Amino acid sequence: MIPTENPGDLGAPIGERPTATGAWVAKNLAEGERLTGAERLRGGWTAEMRRLSVTGPAGERTLVLRSFVKPFFVRHAPGLLAREAEVLRLLASDGVPAASLVAVDATAEHCDHPSLLMSLLPGRVRLDDEEAGRRAPLLAEQLVRIHEVPVSAESRPRVYQAWTSAERVTPPSATRRPALWERAVDVVRQAPPAYRGCFLHRDFHPGNVLFTGAGDTLRISGVVDWVETSWGPADLDVAHCSSALALLHGTAAGMRFADLYTAVGGTLDGDPAAHLYWRLLDALAFAPDAGKVGGPWRELGRTDLTPDVLTGRLEDYLQALLDRYT
Repeated sequence: MIPTENPGDLGAPIGERPTATGAWVAKNLAEGERLTGAERLRGGWTAEMRRLSVTGPAGERTLVLRSFVKPFFVRHAPGLLAREAEVLRLLASDGVPAASLVAVDATAEHCDHPSLLMSLLPGRVRLDDEEAGRRAPLLAEQLVRIHEVPVSAESRPRVYQAWTSAERVTPPSATRRPALWERAVDVVRQAPPAYRGCFLHRDFHPGNVLFTGAGDTLRISGVVDWVETSWGPADLDVAHCSSALALLHGTAAGMRFADLYTAVGGTLDGDPAAHLYWRLLDALAFAPDAGKVGGPWRELGRTDLTPDVLTGRLEDYLQALLDRYT
């Protein structure tokens, strides 16, 4: 976390002091409540996150404010934040540990930047190697439950969007394995396999999951960041979490996750070639700069994840996928 800010400065990039966001937050509090503090949270990539302290007749509570300030995400905020608000409403009665929506201003009509206000979930992000083996099965169980969320035709989210393509993949400039990249790219050059669609988080990985406890009491207490929620193959969500685990903890962790997912009841494509397509489609989206994703992870303590380490792990993971599924 970053030290407490003036609550009236909410939503302001460092160096600016607009007050519209603070006023908007205040208008969306319960009667008699007031905003008493704000702390910037570390580890985010797409948005600035703040933990807000609120005091009122019923006591104290804590909220979270997400504000998009980077130009790219500001442009896409109307769709992203409106989607997240819809998903939080949908999940309110479904049992998935997601935040409760308080208010949303997706177009910055009232705020200085597009913003969403929600409840604070308990727990914290765990990216360390310690207990990573205990956390992985819990991640798999949670992902199965997400994929089982029932949605009507009217509430079905948009169809997934691919985050790369054969034409857009650029291998790392210093790679010593160009043939590996050529093999991987050739797989995703094919048309996407047919699939049975389900409800996808679409950005499910350890950085978007909160944990409480340790050892036998270790539990998932929250899943955050629902702006990319989509409809598509379960393999794609499994692929994204697998890629992240490979980068965080090594190739073996990334390769194991799909097996954990099916062991707790998840269903993946039975055709190895189809499953490989989805796994590579996700992994190749981290090229050429796998180190970029490490920025938020290093803020959360994983200073060992240098760009060179992450690039090496990505290439080792690509090799392992091709070895197993071809």
